[in-house]
Amino acid sequence: MSLIVQKFGGTSVADTEKIRAAARKAIRAQKAGHRVVMVVSAMGKNTDTLLDLASQISDEPPAREMDMLLSTGEQVSVALVAMAIHSMGSKAVSLTGGQIGLKTDNSFSKARIQSIDTGRIERLLDAGNIVVAAGFQGIDDDLNITTLGRGGSDTTAVALAAVLGADACEINTDVDGVYTTDPRLLAEARRVDVISYDEMLELASLGAGVMHSRSIEFAKKFEVPIHVRSSFSDQDGTMIVAQPESETAPVSGAALTRDEARVTVLGVPDVPGMSQKIFSAIAAQKVAVDMVVQNVGTSGKADVSFTVAGGELKKTLAALEGILDSLGADGVTHDDQVSKVSVVGLGMAHQKAVAASMFRALAEANVNIHMITTSEIKISCLVPRDQANEALRAVHEAFSLDQRPSDAKTWNEIKASNAKEADVADVVARLQNDALEALTLTDISIVPAQARVTLDGVPDQVGVAADMFEQIGEAGIFVDMIVQGYDGEDGSTSVSFTVEQADLDAAQKVAREICGKHSMRDVRGASGITKLSVSGIGLRSHTQVGTVLFEQLASAGINVEMIATSELQVNVVIQSDQAGDAATRLKQAFAEALH
Repeated sequence: MSLIVQKFGGTSVADTEKIRAAARKAIRAQKAGHRVVMVVSAMGKNTDTLLDLASQISDEPPAREMDMLLSTGEQVSVALVAMAIHSMGSKAVSLTGGQIGLKTDNSFSKARIQSIDTGRIERLLDAGNIVVAAGFQGIDDDLNITTLGRGGSDTTAVALAAVLGADACEINTDVDGVYTTDPRLLAEARRVDVISYDEMLELASLGAGVMHSRSIEFAKKFEVPIHVRSSFSDQDGTMIVAQPESETAPVSGAALTRDEARVTVLGVPDVPGMSQKIFSAIAAQKVAVDMVVQNVGTSGKADVSFTVAGGELKKTLAALEGILDSLGADGVTHDDQVSKVSVVGLGMAHQKAVAASMFRALAEANVNIHMITTSEIKISCLVPRDQANEALRAVHEAFSLDQRPSDAKTWNEIKASNAKEADVADVVARLQNDALEALTLTDISIVPAQARVTLDGVPDQVGVAADMFEQIGEAGIFVDMIVQGYDGEDGSTSVSFTVEQADLDAAQKVAREICGKHSMRDVRGASGITKLSVSGIGLRSHTQVGTVLFEQLASAGINVEMIATSELQVNVVIQSDQAGDAATRLKQAFAEALH
């Protein structure tokens, strides 16, 4: 008999009528022949009410007691849902996180799942019960109640689906699926039938609130199909699986991260170890760094720019103030009035001119670009916050995201191709060697025979980036990494990009033409460089990845020339004669995480 995990968020159980509706949906699934596990969040604004109560008691309540308090929200919900199922003539048992055997570490408010003992759930299912499990919570080795942090109920649901070998994990929510962008911002946003784990991970990290990135990491790691659908209808929604909706469309979604802040450390000595010092200091403050750009230095110094959430700016600046003298940097600047617009798609890894199309769309909307960073499946641009909505609309239209691709797979096609017997034994075996949320790296690789071109004195004007990369594309040159750094005091920026070494002469020729056309200051080129990539699941949630990478490179005296990051990769450019040593060191440092 197949097994389904159904997760219901707070809006889906916000009142008694919605609780009854959730109960009816679970009963219908059971009557259709499935064994059913429900994962339930706290009712509506219940968590906010509990937080308010805590603030009235104490300005700084202990983290352990906060977890004890907040966990009660889900316990109320699961009991009421079980009561509703009983009232409709079916059997149900409600369980707390501890009762379902969900063990975590002891990091209160942001605990990580270490293991799940499924014995009790299996026995209750075998007895004909619908199991109603509390999301968001577990227990540590000392039986303290812990909570999993933001998106914790999603994480609970997908983790249970993994260890139970579920056929699917249904995320029932107040929207009917995943959209090409936030439909609250763009009415023309289209619901997609299918999206890949990798694309969803990137979109989740960019603020697509329908799913939290930790839950997608679980799903990708254990190949759990996720079905995002509406709590209030039985219509099919969006399947999140390994493959994309379209094999030919370069972009599957666009996202806007409104509340960003840009920080730039100016005049950092261009020697090994500087990146490690900067990002270690920030990581120590538990600040997640996003859009990292280190451009190629001049006169022995480089500028390092990155973005953080607007609310983390104050902590970030304080961390940098403490190390500025030891860095020997010239200073720190910041801008808290910027937003990030991004496009994501597996197809862009194999298609030219995707970046140029995005830059042209922004230029035609008269939106200036402050920073650029790219990865294999994501391009992000930092733009003025007062132009953020126009930027999102422009890129959404440029890639025709409101239209279904001609080769798009249907929900039923994906469902059929993912129908397989769950290898529960394999999951259990993997759990014996790994904590559920342990960092999983899929590869540490080098791309040799690369070259780099840098344009200095790029005018900070609308349309310049579009002109540059359209002309490079017309020359038939495939560009890999692109970074655009800080807006200098003279109103100019620097832009670097990597190409295959065989294309360096042609790329420099085009760059010199662009330099003359836009009155830029200089063109610099270099061969003999290599892109070093660390790829895996959980790079964002395991913030130590970047720290370890930079520590290893610094200890080996290896200088980092360029940096670009994403949800799935950390990419750095280094000298080719140091690439083998760098890769060996990283493989040793991350040996336990490599799979």
